This record gives sequence, C-alpha cells and structure tokens, in this order.
Amino acid sequence: MAQCVQSVQEFIQDSFVPMVAVLCSEDAEKITRKNNLNFSELLRPFCRLTSEGHVRDPNNQVQVVKNLRISVNNVVTRPSVPTSGVHSPAQRRLLSAVVSASQPAEGGVANVITAGDYDLNISDRSVKASVPWYSDWRDTLTELSTSKHYTATTPWFEAYRESFLQSMPASDHEFLNHYLACLLVVSSSEAVPVEQFHKLSQEQHMIQHNGEYTNPKWFIPNTLKYYVLLHDMSQGDEQRADSVYEDMKQRYGCQGCYLLKINSRTAAAGTDEQIPDPWSQYLNKSSLQTPTPVVVNNTAVENNIGGAPEMDGAPEMDGHDSAENVSVNSLDNTHPLQLETAIDMPGSLDSLRAIAAETKTTTVYTGVAAGTSHGTCLTLNDHNRLRLFIQEFTFRGLLPHIEKNIRQLNDQLVSRKGLSRSLFSVTKKLFGGGKVPEKSIAELKNTSGLLYHPEAPELQIRKMADLCFLVQHYELAYSCYHTAKKDFLSDQAMLYAAGALEMAAVSAFLQGGAPRPYPAHYMDTAIQTYRDVCKNKVLAERCALFSAEVLKSQAKYSDAATLLIKMTSEDSDLCSALLLEQAAHCFINMRNPMVRKFAFHMILAGHRFSKAGQKRHALRCYCQAMQVYKGKGWSLAEDHINFTIGRQSFTLRQPENAVLAFRHILTNDSQQTATQQGAFLREYLYVYRNVPGVCEVALPQLTLPCINSSATRVYFGHERRLAEGEKQAATHVSLDQEFDQDLAAVWQDLEEQVVAAANRGVVPSTFYPTQCCLNSQTDNLHFPLAVVEEPIIVEVAFRNPLKVPLVLSDLSLLWKFTFKDFSRPQPQDIMVGDAVTITNEKEAIAPRARLKLLPRQTGQLTILGLVYNLASTPSTGDSTINTTAGTSVRGRQDLEIQGPRLNQSKEEKTSVSHGPDRRLDPTITPPMPLLEVFFLQFPTALLCGEIRKAYVEFCNVSHVPLCGLRVASTHPDFFTFGSSSLATPLTPLSPTSFENCSAYKTLATPPGATPGSVTAVTLVSAADFGSGGGGVFGTGGKRIAEIPLGEGTLTPGESTQLPLWLRGPDQEGVHEINFLFYYEGAEKGGKISHRVLRHTVFICASRSLSVRATACRSNTLPEEEGRNGSMLVFVDVENINTSEAGVREFHIAQVSSSSKQWRLHKCINPAENKDCKLTTRERGKLCFRATRCKPHEATSKSLEKYTFADLSLGNEQIISSTTPCADFFFRRCQPSESWRPLIAVETQGRHSRSQGAGPGGGTEDITGVVRKCNEVDLDIIVLWKAFVVEDNKQVILEGQLHVALQTIGKEACSLRQKEEAQEMVLLKFKPELPPPMTRPSMEQLSHLIKTNLHYPESYSHSFVQKSLCMVPVILTLSNCSLAQVDAIIDLRHKTTSPESLEVHGSFTWLGQTQYKLQLRAQEVMRLPLRAGFLHAGVYNLGTPRVFAKLADQGAMCETSQQTATPGLIIINST
Repeated sequence: MAQCVQSVQEFIQDSFVPMVAVLCSEDAEKITRKNNLNFSELLRPFCRLTSEGHVRDPNNQVQVVKNLRISVNNVVTRPSVPTSGVHSPAQRRLLSAVVSASQPAEGGVANVITAGDYDLNISDRSVKASVPWYSDWRDTLTELSTSKHYTATTPWFEAYRESFLQSMPASDHEFLNHYLACLLVVSSSEAVPVEQFHKLSQEQHMIQHNGEYTNPKWFIPNTLKYYVLLHDMSQGDEQRADSVYEDMKQRYGCQGCYLLKINSRTAAAGTDEQIPDPWSQYLNKSSLQTPTPVVVNNTAVENNIGGAPEMDGAPEMDGHDSAENVSVNSLDNTHPLQLETAIDMPGSLDSLRAIAAETKTTTVYTGVAAGTSHGTCLTLNDHNRLRLFIQEFTFRGLLPHIEKNIRQLNDQLVSRKGLSRSLFSVTKKLFGGGKVPEKSIAELKNTSGLLYHPEAPELQIRKMADLCFLVQHYELAYSCYHTAKKDFLSDQAMLYAAGALEMAAVSAFLQGGAPRPYPAHYMDTAIQTYRDVCKNKVLAERCALFSAEVLKSQAKYSDAATLLIKMTSEDSDLCSALLLEQAAHCFINMRNPMVRKFAFHMILAGHRFSKAGQKRHALRCYCQAMQVYKGKGWSLAEDHINFTIGRQSFTLRQPENAVLAFRHILTNDSQQTATQQGAFLREYLYVYRNVPGVCEVALPQLTLPCINSSATRVYFGHERRLAEGEKQAATHVSLDQEFDQDLAAVWQDLEEQVVAAANRGVVPSTFYPTQCCLNSQTDNLHFPLAVVEEPIIVEVAFRNPLKVPLVLSDLSLLWKFTFKDFSRPQPQDIMVGDAVTITNEKEAIAPRARLKLLPRQTGQLTILGLVYNLASTPSTGDSTINTTAGTSVRGRQDLEIQGPRLNQSKEEKTSVSHGPDRRLDPTITPPMPLLEVFFLQFPTALLCGEIRKAYVEFCNVSHVPLCGLRVASTHPDFFTFGSSSLATPLTPLSPTSFENCSAYKTLATPPGATPGSVTAVTLVSAADFGSGGGGVFGTGGKRIAEIPLGEGTLTPGESTQLPLWLRGPDQEGVHEINFLFYYEGAEKGGKISHRVLRHTVFICASRSLSVRATACRSNTLPEEEGRNGSMLVFVDVENINTSEAGVREFHIAQVSSSSKQWRLHKCINPAENKDCKLTTRERGKLCFRATRCKPHEATSKSLEKYTFADLSLGNEQIISSTTPCADFFFRRCQPSESWRPLIAVETQGRHSRSQGAGPGGGTEDITGVVRKCNEVDLDIIVLWKAFVVEDNKQVILEGQLHVALQTIGKEACSLRQKEEAQEMVLLKFKPELPPPMTRPSMEQLSHLIKTNLHYPESYSHSFVQKSLCMVPVILTLSNCSLAQVDAIIDLRHKTTSPESLEVHGSFTWLGQTQYKLQLRAQEVMRLPLRAGFLHAGVYNLGTPRVFAKLADQGAMCETSQQTATPGLIIINST
C-alpha cells in the first residue's frame, strides 16, 4: 500500500474530532465577509491546538489530550435523507472531482523502486520512509544513498479518503459526527447584543429539539453554548465592546463567553506588508463543492463539505461521465482485460472520434476564482487572537463540558444498572474472566433496522465511549465499546454492534504501549456486518480503510491487499480503482515483492479508473504496469496495455505518447489476429491524422512498413533499351540481376586488364573498379560517381510485419544536394511513384519500390530517406485497393545503412565499430559518353570449332564524343573483329542469309593442281592480328582487342556497325562468355576516366570433329634437302558428332600448317578426286610430309613471322593467313613456347645465383639443348565443312580445329584432356627450398642422333666358291641437336635369347666392332661397315647399337639411341 503523508494514528485521530456548530448574526457575518470568509472558515486554519489539554476520567485520573483538532461548521438544516448505504450522485461527483484535481506532479523527481529484478519508476515528487527490510531502490536523478529506503505516495487516494470521511452523513448508531457545542456569534455593533444572543440561543434550541429538523444531529440534549462577541477593530467602539463583554461575563460566566477582536488592519496600513494566507489550502478543497445557500430564520448560511449537501448543478471534473452514469452491471460477463466491443471496439473509429470531440469540449472547474485573497483585513495579531480564542474555547469550554458529560453518563449507567461504583472498575473485573461466546454473522438475523430510544442504556454506553474516544481516552473507550458490543449483539442490533466492533478495534490499536493486540477479527466482522447484513457499503468502506491502514502499519501487506481487493465491487468504479491501486502497492511492499501481482492489479485499477472517467489516473496505472510486462514475452498483455495507453494519451491530447504506444503494437512479434491488427492499424493512422500538431512542423517518422535499409540497392545510369527486331541489346547490369561475388571478381579482373592495356600496361594508382549497382555486398567505402543527366535508381526493400495489407502511395525520395560552387543543402522531393500494396504471404518475395532521381548539376548528393502515404485497406471484404477508402497519413522513414564492421587494428577487433557505407551519397560528375551495343545474327548454339559471322552495332547516345573503344573477354578465342592491318575483303554488312556467304576468304584451286599438294605459302606476323609481344595483358591468356572505329571516335548520336566472327568453343556444353566494352571521353582529367559496358552470352557447343596428330622423324635423308630435314605428320580425324543439330556429314576441305620452323609439304595419301568425307563415327587418317622452312623463308627480318602452308583437299582454297582463320589461330590458347622461355630464364637466373654454375655448365642448358632436338612447334589447322538440314534446306557450316604438335612422337589432340583433380597440399610454414636440378629424361636423350643404313636389298654370292659373303653397308649418323655430341657405335650382337642366336648365328660384322665418334651440331656422318654371311637367307642388319651424349658433359653416361627400322637383306646363293 502506498505510503501516506500522515501516520495511521494521526489519520484516525483526525477522522473523528469534536464537532462544533456556529450560528452567526447578520452583522457578525458582514464583519467576517470583509475577509472573503464566513466565521467557520475564518477559524478553520486555527482549529488544531498546539498545546496539551487535560481531562479527568470517572476515576479522577488525568488524561492528556495531545494534538487535538476540532471541527467548526455552520449550522446547516435540510430535510431528513434516509440512509441508503451508498453514495448519492452528488457525493459521487464530489469524490470524482477530488480525485481528478489531485494528479502526480509533472516533471518531478523520478522515484525508482527496485523490486526483485524490476526497477519500477513511480513518477511522484513525494517520498517517505518505508519498512526497514525493503530490498533496495535508487533515485536516478538525485542519487540518494542506497542505505535509505523510499516508497511512493498517492495523494489522490488521501484526498479521496479525506473527502469520503467528511462527506459521510451523521448516523443514529454512532455519535462521533454529532455536534457537542454551538458557538453563538454576535457583533458588538448590535444595538442590544444580549437580545441577539438570546435569539440565537432560542434558534439553536429550536433546531435541536424541534422535530421538524432532523439535521444537524446533536450529541447530548444539553449542548454547550458558547457566546462570542465579535468586534470589528476598524469600525466599532472598543469601549462599548468591553462593557458589553463585562455584562456577558456576569450573565454567562467567564468560561462561557469570549470577546474576539478582528479586522485590525486598516486601509491606511502599508500594502507591501506580506500577511500569510493559511485559508487557501482549506478552501481549495471545499471549493470543489458548489455552494448552496440555505435560509434558516432569515439568516443566510452556507453548507460545507462535512454536510455533504446535494449538488445537482455541480459541474463534472475533466468533462467525463460521472459514476452515476455507470450501470451497476456494466462489467457483468466481461473480463477486466477484455478489449471493448460493440461501440467501443478498437476497430470502430467512432469511439476515437467521440473521444476527440470530447477532448475539445472538456472544461475543468476550478471553484475558487483566481486571484481571490483571504484575510485581507487581518493582521498577525488577529491571527494570534483567533488561535487564542480556539484554545480558550477548547480548554475552558469544550473539554470541561466533555469531562462533565462523561461523569454524568458514568453515574447514570452505574445507578441504572446497579453496578459497583464505577463502570471502569466493573469492566476490569468482567474482562479479567472468561469471554462470552459470540455468535457468528450467519446465525444472527437481520435486525439492522432496530432503533433504540435516545435515553436507552446501550446508547448511553456508546455516547460515553465516543466521548472518551474524542478526548483520546482510548482505554476507557475500548471498555465501553466492548460492553456496548455485547449488549448490541444480545439485542441483535447489528448496525450498532458493527459500529461498536469497529471503534473497539480502533481504540485497541490506539492505546498507548499497545498491551492489547490489534483485534483484526473485530474489523472483519464489522465489515461483513455492514456489507452483508446492514447493506451499508459506505460504512463498510470506511471500516476497510481504517483496517487497511492499521494492517499496513504492522507490515501485514498481504492481509491489507486481500482486504482491499475484497472491498472492490461493481457499484463504484472510482472506489474500486483506488482500492485496487492500493492493493497493488501492498504487493511490492512485501518482504518478497510480488511484482507481477502489482502489475496485474495496476491494470485492473487502470481499467476501473477509465470506466470512472479518470483518464489521467488510468494512463498512469497502465504506464506503471507496462514496466513489468515490457520485454517479458507477454505479447498479448503488452498489446492490451499499449493500446489502452495510446487511447488514453490520445484522449488527454498527448499525441507523442499515443503514437509511441501504437507503434509498439504494430511490431514483428505481434500475435494478434489479422482482424485485431487491422483495427490497431486504423486507430494508429487515425491518431496520426487527427491529432493537431503532429504533421504541422515536420513529417512524422513512420514505422510501417519495415524497411530493410541494408538491402537497399542503388543503380546508376539509364535502363537499357530492349531488343529492336533482330537486334539483341547488351545485357550490362540491371536491378533484376542477382549479385554474384565470384562474377564481380571476374568483371573487375577484366576491367583491370583493359585499363592496363589503355595505359601502356600499367594500372593507375587511382583506379577503382566500376560499380553500376551498389548493394550490401559491394565495396561502399568510396563515394560512388554518377553522371549529370543520367538517372539514379534507388530500390528500397519493404517488409510488412503485420498480417493485414498495407497500402503505400505517392512514394518519393527525400534528399539534399550540395552544388559544386555552393555549400547550402536544398532538400527536395522528386518522382511520385504508383501505389504499392505490401502483403505478408509466406511465399511472396519482399516487395520492392524503385524510385528515380535525375541530377541536373554537378555536386554532392545525399539520399536521406523515403516519403510516402501509408493507408490500410478497407475493413470490408472488397479486395480492390483504394487508397482513399481508408485512413491515410503521410510520413517519412530514414534510410540509415550501417557499414561493414571494422576488423583491422587491435582496437577495432576489441570493439564494435563500423565503417561508412556511402552508396546513398553519390558524387555528380560532368557529362560522359554513353555507349549502347547491339548484336545482329548472334547465334546461341554452335558446333565445336564452327565459324560464324555476326555484326555488332555501337551507338553513342550521349552528348559527348566517344573514343578509345576496346573489348575484353573471358574467352578471347571465341570472337574476333578481324585484322585492320591486312587487306581483308569484308563481306556485305547485312547479308540476307549467312549460308550464301562464306566466313573465309576462298580462292579456286588452280587448274592442274594435284590434290594434297601445297597451294600457297605465306609469311604472317603475329602482330598483324593483335598478338605477339604487346598483345597479351594480365594473366591467363586474356587479350584486349581494340575495336576499329572510322575516325577513332563516335560523335554524339552516331552509330557504326562492324562484323564479328565467332568460333565455337572446343569443349561441348553451355559456355558463359563475358564481354567488357571499354571506352573513354574525348576530354581527359575528369573524375571518371573511363566507362565500361558489360555483356554476357550463353553459347551451347555441340560436338563436331576430333583431330589427333603425331609427328615422326623421316628415316630417309634426301641429298636435295641438305640439313633442313623432314618428318612425317599423321593426322587422325574422327566424326564424334551424334547427329546433333541435324549434321549429316563432315568434309575435310583443307589442312593448313603454321609454324616458325616447319611447314607441311604435301599429303602422302590424299583421296582421289574428292573431299575427305566423314559420316557419324567415321575416322579418316591423313599422312603429310613436313619440311623445315627454307633459308629464304626464314630471313633475319622474318624470325618472328609464321609460315602458313595450305594443303587443299577440295576444289577451293581457303586463305588461312587472313581473317578469320589466322585470327582464331593466334587467339587460341597459347602453346607452351609462349611462356616456357620466361620460366626458363627466371629459373636459370635463380639457380645460377644459388649454385654458381658457369655459362653452359648448367643443367638448364643441357635440358634446353636436348629439348630442341625433339621440338616441333608445328600447328595443324584442319578446316572442315558440315552439311546441315534445316527446314528442308541444306546449310553448309564451316569451322576449323587446331592441333599443336610440340614434341616428336607425342600425340596431340584438338580436344583438351580433362584435368585431374588437384590433391590437397599441406600448408608449409617453412620457406621452400629451391627445386632440385632437372636433368633431361632418357626419352629426350634417346633422340640426339638419327641413324640410317644404306645397303642393297638383295645380294648374290656363291658360297661354294667362297664360304664368307661380305656385303658393304653404310651407317649414316645425323646429329639432330645444336650441340656437339659424342657417339659410340657398338656392332656386337646383344644375345638375349636362344632365338636371337639362331637369327644372328651366321651373320656378323667384320672389322672393328666399336667406334667412338664426335659429331658437330647437325652434322651428318657416314660410317662404312662390312657384314659377313655364311649362309644364304634373309637377315636383319638393324643390329648396330648407338650410344650418344653431349660432348660437354663428361660425367654423363651415353644414352642408347632409338634404332632405325629393321633393315632386311636377302642373301642369294649362286
């Protein structure tokens, strides 16, 4: 229970005080009216005695009276009102007004109470000490010591309690509210004051003893009359007043009269003198009551709060419905937490509209006119005279009168009952023995209507008890109450008995020293009797208030809370709300605070406050309860509380709080139904729209729908035009594409390559990759660059957390722009979007809105947020969305994007800090050229190696000229724009059909030419086709192609069309091919140095032919070829097409070669008079002779040139040294010779430094020399034609395949072999050692020398004449290397098996069996030998074994060379 300002003892004492009536003459009333007060109001601030009084009990014991207060009121007469046990409507209005007028102080000290795990903020300025074991609390603003304990006060409850007790009418069953004395006040200015006193005395006697007046009620028949002569010091004659007073003392006695002098302050006194006004605090309370004048014997008097008159015309506080308009059964069949239905349903805006109208007509009655002052004619001496008068009256008149009546009552009771000398001693004996058993309430019949005679002994005991209680003689009062209780119970007078029980319990509690425990069961019995038997809920409520205070003072908070909750009813919402609130405070003041019970009962109290019209108190209760429920997972309870807070705040004109409360309802975790959420949403929008001042200053911040700021994407540039007819536009970048991190890295790599190519092979330090579309995965640390007059498209991702649709309309961006020459921001809106409906379907993708900005000047742009109209769909079942049907409000949401977390330095790793994200802060740069690219006749499917011709159109759609056009691709071998240096005839730009025009440059075969013979030999430089030394940039063989333009530039609005040759990839499957077009502006030095355009195509490649080739040395050494040498090339062609794309057959039209050292000479086995035709799965084998280039073909000027040799197998000759055949040859994946020298030089340098090998002594030199012996470096180009049937029409397809022969004897294939999966390698933390020295393999060393035997095929000899046949044989040795070689020829037979003995048994070499020779580089040496035969037959002469090694390598062993083919000789016998 909340802490009260007064202690419990003070509260009970002030609740029951001696009552004194006042009757004034008209002249006396005029004197007091000079101070804007009547006589009773004049005395009210001085009615509490500052000194002690004394009375004697019947045993003549002195009883001290401390801090006594008396109540002085005007005599008010009114017709008798039957006691109904409930408050009248006027009393309800009075109590409601009192509670409304008492509100928590705004802006006061925040009182924070720590209860368990909760910190409860009780907003109240007053704090007071609480129970000592209270756990802990802290004041967040004043930082008070934690050793002190505080709790909150509820002044509105104290004000209600005070007014409630004062408004209780006087009852016949108790005498505490009856008048004990009457002050007769007459002015000294009366002609005959004594006569006026006589009239007033008669008037009082008539009011008391005449049966016409039932009110006011008097304590005893012989009421004390105290005569007061009032003298006005400013006008009256003081001597006359003194003389009249002397006469009065003679007549009434010195203890029965008093001369009171007031109004000592004259008009001439200084106006600056500050006189205190002690009357305001008392009159402000009574001013809530409308005065109703009542005329008694032509005397105008005013009613007072204590009289509680009817106030039929009193205005209501806060303009709300009073309790009288609330039905008793208004809460039947409804739960306190249930939301209102019917007309109060949240979905119905009529309730909010009614509230809004109500708030406009609210009036607050202040009662006392502002600026009214009291006691203006009084001085401080007059204040002292008034205080002295009250003291004299009490000590000399009232207390002796009470003491006298106590004695008289005691004597009467003793004489009537025949008891011992005094009742006091008798009661002691009685209570010393056993107790009389009491009957339960259920056993007693309803005799609450029983009335006693005024002189009945039972009532005399009650009077005596009340008198003792008023003078603080609680022990004697308890004895009397206990005796009277037994008498009343015996008579079954339950109303009287309940009153006696109530006061007996209070008296027992107030006894000093507390020898007797507080009888709580007395109070419980009294409450139950009042409520159930007597049906008097007002008395039951008073009893409960006293009992709860007593229990709270004894720290019995659980019992107090139970009692308060039990007293709640449906009769009075205001009373129930106050009791529930006090019960809630009891729960948090327990030893173990029950915080959830506190919150629950605060909710119930707030609900009852709301029904009672106390909106501010209802809002306060809900806000305090919210502290407990917030964030604990009680979502439905939170929604109810927030909804009520929003409504109450809206009613009280607190729009910020209302909006904040409604925001919490419409969140992600809302578990409300869709219908309820729709109702919440409509009220949320209504609050925004109808509360004045919300949208006047600035647009409000909306929370619906949720914006995923990190998912915001920004696109710079125009949206690409769609395809026009046969034109296919470049794909570039769009917001419809998903971001791929790996693909972005590929594009960045391409851009770096093309930028390096444009800057002489060096990437500038200021280079930053182009990003046309920014999102959460891109690098947003730099300010993005946009171009003037090019739009900026912002895509915002929304998410609807509710289960009901949201309607957004009139979307626009909020931004500010700083001009290049100015620094002032100018925020504006731009582009109104269409209505966007946001639903919340599980399968639906988050809706997105795209808004566009078009910058007009250079400068810095910052996009701040989004502005839009938010509306809900109509509540009807109409599915069509009409933004005007529902409530709509215009607001904004800011786009605040959090950058990536920084994790570089130690400080950043140990803290949470984020870098900037500047995707919404673009820098607007001067105009730049803008390129658009279109493709014509671009295929989507090709055969592997197929050549197709397409066309590309370049358009400059900007107002700035364009230059420096280049293209980079991930597949440079896929396309070519042709060679501009060669006079390549171009085909028509727009051919009608590609089958009528060959992609190659062809010539007719010369007449008489032999098929398979060389028809053309051409020298071509790789630089002519963009390859060679300066044509490769980057890594991985990526090439940059410069696109030829007419004059090197494209003027604004100009377009040009160029041919583009395509070649199908060598591997089958779907290939993703990326093109990056690079271009620059004519003006250099701008913020944007270049621009790029992306294009991605997908090509489906189908199988065509598979070509395999092998090179072998020729064993013949024709004299005419000298040292040039020759070799054989075997080409196997297989048709691996599986009839895809309707291919019927392939024709090998031509075989060409390209090399710096070799060329094809002729075909050994050409087909006769027809092309080489291959159908499905057929294989053809071709054999060619290759010779070294002649000296005149390999001059010093043509060392870097390639020799192209064409061998036509048909009727047409394809010029392979021109576009596109040569282009694709040079754009193919480079053979090993393009990168092997670089690695060799680098390796040689590293190992020469580490090992110190001299020139020519390194292992690398040996390897190079040996490798040169076996190198071929001959490329075979197979050109084919395929006949395809499409739409009943035959189409001829062309293509070419490449085979790179690098080593003799090693087979090469046109199809790349699948690479094996690379095995995982363990991490190495130690530096790698230099690789071991590589030596030539045995296979490489076995090709140093080529051997050949010259001998006759048959030889005749007469073995009869001569048994030994000697045949001359010449062994030719040819050094194939470029170094000097030491050779060993061993002619001895190597016997390996018995069969060989038989073969070689009759054959032997004659003469020297082993030779050691030395051959210079490429030297041919002939060694004459003789073979001896003993018999005729067939013999194999290929038995000589040749061993060779390099002459410089002394430590190296000789390696066996490959032997020649078997040399068979026939020996005939003649």
